[in-house]
Amino acid sequence: MKLFFSLAALGLWVGTAFAQSVNPGSISGSLVDSATRQPVPFATVAVRNATTLIAGTTTDSAGTFRLPSLALGPYTLTLSSVRYVSRNQSVNLTTDQPAAVVGAVPLRSESRTLGEVTVAAQKALIEEKGDKLVYNAEKDVSNVGGSAADVLRKIPSLSLDLDGNIQMRGNSNIRILINGKPSAMMARNLADALRQMPADNIKSVEVITSPGAKYDAEGAAGVINIITKKALQGFNGSVMGSLGNLNRSANTKLSVKTKKIGLSFSANGYQFRQIREAQTLRTTLFEGRPLNYLSQRSTSDNTGTGGYGEFSLDYDPDSTSRINFSANAWGGSYPNNSAVINRLTDPAGNTLQYFRNDIQLRNPYGNSQFDLGYTKTFRKPAGVTSEREFTLLTQFSRMPDNYFYTTNRYTLGEVDQLSFQQRSTNYSRNKEYTLQADYTHPFLVRTGQDTTQLKLEMGLKAIGRDIGSEYRVEQSLDGQPPLVTDPAQSNDFDYRQQIYSGYTALRIEARRKWNMNLGARFERTVIDGNFMTTGTTLANQYTNLIPSVTVSKGIKSHTLKISYTQRIQRPQLWFLNPWVNASDPRNLQTGNPYLNPELNHAVELGHSVTTKAGLSVNTALYWRMTNNAIEYVRTVDEAGVSLSRPQNIARRIAYGLNMNLSGQATKTWTLNGGMDLRYVDLNSPALNQRNNGLVGNLNISSTYKLPHNYTFQSNANVNSGWINLQGSGTPFYWYGLALKREMLDKKASLTLGVNNPFNRGVSQTFRQAAPTFESDTRSFFVSRSVRLAFEWRFGQMSAGGKESRKIRNDDAGNR
Repeated sequence: MKLFFSLAALGLWVGTAFAQSVNPGSISGSLVDSATRQPVPFATVAVRNATTLIAGTTTDSAGTFRLPSLALGPYTLTLSSVRYVSRNQSVNLTTDQPAAVVGAVPLRSESRTLGEVTVAAQKALIEEKGDKLVYNAEKDVSNVGGSAADVLRKIPSLSLDLDGNIQMRGNSNIRILINGKPSAMMARNLADALRQMPADNIKSVEVITSPGAKYDAEGAAGVINIITKKALQGFNGSVMGSLGNLNRSANTKLSVKTKKIGLSFSANGYQFRQIREAQTLRTTLFEGRPLNYLSQRSTSDNTGTGGYGEFSLDYDPDSTSRINFSANAWGGSYPNNSAVINRLTDPAGNTLQYFRNDIQLRNPYGNSQFDLGYTKTFRKPAGVTSEREFTLLTQFSRMPDNYFYTTNRYTLGEVDQLSFQQRSTNYSRNKEYTLQADYTHPFLVRTGQDTTQLKLEMGLKAIGRDIGSEYRVEQSLDGQPPLVTDPAQSNDFDYRQQIYSGYTALRIEARRKWNMNLGARFERTVIDGNFMTTGTTLANQYTNLIPSVTVSKGIKSHTLKISYTQRIQRPQLWFLNPWVNASDPRNLQTGNPYLNPELNHAVELGHSVTTKAGLSVNTALYWRMTNNAIEYVRTVDEAGVSLSRPQNIARRIAYGLNMNLSGQATKTWTLNGGMDLRYVDLNSPALNQRNNGLVGNLNISSTYKLPHNYTFQSNANVNSGWINLQGSGTPFYWYGLALKREMLDKKASLTLGVNNPFNRGVSQTFRQAAPTFESDTRSFFVSRSVRLAFEWRFGQMSAGGKESRKIRNDDAGNR
């Protein structure tokens, strides 16, 4: 840490040294209407030399402007505004007169009178922005009243199974961020977290498949950044409520923004319901011969309840500095109760066990997070499009994530008899401390008449994670009180992880549409673990140098891109926790504190084109290889009891094709679609298992603007199923319809949405095979849903202010 603080101080000193100005010239003045002599606000002022655009600005509300930091020499001012004739004016900055004042420049009004114009163009739902794919969730009215899982299900590069487990191009090791920063909420059971986040809070989703050196190396598959809705400058807010058979929510947002101070507050409460039926047939094998057969039938109907709140404060001491503070908290409880009927038979058909297991499992969870940051910007050199910037950021988060279950086993017969009881408590914690410093320095390189924009980025970061789990199991072997603690299933586990990292990246933008990003990131990881009850310890240290390179070339309306990067996936808390979930005594599940990190190599070749008709097509060929890939592996003992735990397998390879299309068929009709097709090969020589095959997913959405402020939208998703080391799942589909009506001068809206209206639910069969077992599990999820949502927006909104910088663990520190 002393080394980190010393380097951070050095970075601050270097950043300050770069801040000194080298261009003494400036041009100032104002624009007025030639007839009325009234100011012309928000007009465009551009400065050019003989060949190049040097700088630009806009006039303020009083019509005045100022262009600082200009080199001495002759310039041409180009002054323009809507409804006015553009005007050029020559200015010469000399040593004797470096500051030119052009006075009140008159602009002549155009003589044309425009009739009423109706703008019907719509922002595309899916946009390709070079290094990322952006899904504009707020433009998709079918999301209203749903969950984050409903949103992510519609993004081409992503796929979700019926349980909500997510993959990016066939890899489930994904880093998910909220507004560019990590959320402990997403570090727990990710599928549950996505179901608990309302879609109404999501503005857009960024999918980053080839992150550069400025991004943390975490996330073997890539990074998903969920951008939530934020109020703009002024006083404004909104309230929203939705009712439905599977989702209900209510939220409010308030914001006050003045010239120097910004305050915002948001609060949300929600409920979600999940109804599921499942049937499993499993054969236990020994040397290829069946030992016994297990049949399980389960039903569950659970409703989770929770809430979310966030407060933020921004203070701008001057035009180049910002101090920001934010605090947010999640909380709630997710029950997962079920009734499971078990029948175990031998090869001759004799019943060995026949019982019902009633499970009451609850997961009270919470998360609190605090961010404090300082940002300093410096004047831009002439001709440079971005600012020099230094940031110092801190973050602390705390997430208690507890699991409690009680299981009662009843022997089935003429009279059901309680024969076994077990109660388990698992108190787990995850504290995280982060300190980060970043510096960005843009500059120009001139070669003859050509200029090249360069941006040097460098930074340092330290993360400390304190993870713990205290678990106890009490049980009665005959079902009668009292319950007695079982020492073999009880322990206290303490796990600490420290990560020290630094990066350097260079972005190059040449005039002839050549772009290059080069970077390297160094990360040092130190791990210590301790099973305090048994006195068992573990320790690990590793160092990674993560290179990245992206080269792109624009050719008219086409862009070609090639990239290579490495990623590292450290095991998450969910994978590490050694607590055994034995709520289903025939299917045990646990974590593995001895996991090693994954190391992922990724190559991508991309092409994008936008036609004159507005059709955008983005295509990518990719190859990914992961060493030490983490997969859940199941083993079954001779008694027919299975144990699932994450393990490092040797290798996971994927070859894929990803394509996205977006465009407007007419002025009022927008179509979007996407496809991801990949060949997956998983191999584990140590486990003597291998599985491969072709998988993919396809989605399409359509938005139609109707008269009288109505919008109709439809979407559909088809998934071929998944492949993992031990098995594969069958295909399934999802579709939805929505109708939105804007009212009250577009300050309010009413949205009716339905999912899978012509089917009660969706089924999927998952088949697994290994040397010790074969199994088929058929799951049925109730998915037919209807919801009605109302939103009212109030106050005045205008764009303004600058973005506050926050810690982005596993993502860009600042952008």
